[in-house]
Amino acid sequence: MDIILRASVMFFIMYFLLRLLGKRELSQVTPFELVLLIVMGDLVQQGITHNDLSMTGAALAISTIAFWALTLSWITYLSPRAERILEGVPRVLVKDGALIAPNMRRDRITRAELEIEMRLAGIARIAEVAWAILEPNGKISFIARTQDGPARQEDDDKTV
Repeated sequence: MDIILRASVMFFIMYFLLRLLGKRELSQVTPFELVLLIVMGDLVQQGITHNDLSMTGAALAISTIAFWALTLSWITYLSPRAERILEGVPRVLVKDGALIAPNMRRDRITRAELEIEMRLAGIARIAEVAWAILEPNGKISFIARTQDGPARQEDDDKTV
């Protein structure tokens, strides 16, 4: 029972720690950060299993973490409000060619980072962007301006 409690506590500590890091940081992991994540995983394992090196202890720890991951997944699937809280919401970074500085500051995205992502999307200038949206998974979506003017955002609730 001790392992299940430890695994549950460590799961939520790691979950909230990763949420605090922000969307963008997790989408671009450097080699050094990857090593840190691996080391952190080993430290978490030691904290969960303590001195229990048995297969049963490892299976309990893994099962508990998988249980909580699945539970949060179902909660976010069933509740749009929980999804917004647990996974975050998309944030507009550029609207009609103009940077939205408070949103960029909130997610710690520099103009240079945004321009790199624009070039990767085949967009040369910020003026060509109708919408740039930081998605909850840390990726930036771009919608180019049309030749008639800015693109319009339309919500279409039709299911296909």
